[in-house]
Amino acid sequence: MDIRQAKQQIKNAMLAYFSKDEFGNYRLPTERQRPVFLLGAPGIGKTAIMEQIAQDLDVGFVSYSMTHHTRQSALGLPFIAKKTYDGVEYDVSEYTMSEIIAAVYDAMEATGKREGILFLDEINCVSETLTPAMLQFLQYKVFGRHRVPDGWIVVTAGNPPEYNRTAHDFDIATWDRLKRIDVEPDFAAWRDFAVESGVHPAVLTYLDIERDHFYRVETTVDGKSFVTARGWDDLSAMMKLYEEQGIPVDELLIGQYVQNAEIAKRFSVYYDLFTKYRADYQIDRILTGEADPSVADRAREAAFDERVSLMGLITDALGGRLREAVLEERAVEFMHGKLAAMRDALGGADDANALPQLRDEAAGVQRLLDTERKAGLLSDEKYVAYERTLALVDRALRCDAVGGGVPFSRVKELFAEQVDALDARIAGTSSALDNAFRFVEDAFGGGQEMLLLVTDLSVNRYGMAFINAHGCERYFAHNEDLLFYERGADLADRINRLDLAEENA
Repeated sequence: MDIRQAKQQIKNAMLAYFSKDEFGNYRLPTERQRPVFLLGAPGIGKTAIMEQIAQDLDVGFVSYSMTHHTRQSALGLPFIAKKTYDGVEYDVSEYTMSEIIAAVYDAMEATGKREGILFLDEINCVSETLTPAMLQFLQYKVFGRHRVPDGWIVVTAGNPPEYNRTAHDFDIATWDRLKRIDVEPDFAAWRDFAVESGVHPAVLTYLDIERDHFYRVETTVDGKSFVTARGWDDLSAMMKLYEEQGIPVDELLIGQYVQNAEIAKRFSVYYDLFTKYRADYQIDRILTGEADPSVADRAREAAFDERVSLMGLITDALGGRLREAVLEERAVEFMHGKLAAMRDALGGADDANALPQLRDEAAGVQRLLDTERKAGLLSDEKYVAYERTLALVDRALRCDAVGGGVPFSRVKELFAEQVDALDARIAGTSSALDNAFRFVEDAFGGGQEMLLLVTDLSVNRYGMAFINAHGCERYFAHNEDLLFYERGADLADRINRLDLAEENA
């Protein structure tokens, strides 16, 4: 299965394992909760989906790579304890708590979450001395003398032996204790993630054209040659930072992430062409509705790869605006909840001094931010909400410069400014969305480019959140015309394989 299907399968298992009976006990006893084992090639997103699942389910998350562990660190260190049996004192061997189990308890103390996911990566690479203990752990969730706390579910992962020389196959006794999920690299599944997370449009559109360059592992006379989903994602992040700093993105940089010389060279050539398209088409002017009519004329006459690049530029710029608008809106909702609680604590009086509550709120939100970041539970939405709230509180605290306190009415005024800024952002984003559709209509009509725009908006959770909240007549009209839902979820796959040259022949 692909990584998207694997994520849903794991999420379903987590929901089943977390289910309780009427007395509050887990319906499936801990010893019968088979650990999930994700078996797949490196760099396809196994660790990333586990972090996402923990965030989605709002549970704790602890991650460990087993290749870094010895028998002692996993099981704990031995020590001699005194015990009395039948009135006689004996020296008895005991073990300190496993570092891994202790990390789970630390996470519970830090986050207050009593349920969570313990993710152990590379478990098929453990040393032979640790293998028997791992077998016991997989069935009974025990390391040494200490057990994984109830409510914490074990998920494991590893690479097949062909990708990792230190990996070894499990025997039937071990496999029979695992819920095995085999994951294969799949561009269509990764593409949905890439659109939503804002992967660099040059990477996305290049892979739209060269799908077989998405994932490749080869053995050559010079050693291993490979390119992975992780490599493309990390390259995308670095390209964006280089562009912001005005540093050239060249083949030398690309080759550090895309470790296949041929693919790195071809992408480097494509990136240079993509950069030219970005300068020529002036995407910001398209989204503000100020593009010259000649731009649509050029797009209409463009070759296939240029049209793909143009659509990537448009959806990337539009997706960024949609994401920012949704994150800001949710941040304002979070702030509103905090201020409502503050108002109630002050008895609803606008002239009441809110200074003590503001200080407490700042400390509480900062504590949440630090704790969730350390625990790997800080989503983009929470990060923006916390930071915007801290910024608002900081502005309010600065109003106490004369030492007279901060009336709650002043806090409300500052919040109203945030709301006004949000309203302006929403209006601008709605206009950009409409202008994007208008441009594609003018340049391509209701053709495959429109299909790509509708598809990318539909698989982007920020795009759909914005459209569902604020509407977009053109989206719904074209969505209905293209019968998006009836045609199934393979539209992105079809458009990626489209050969316009052949159709126009």
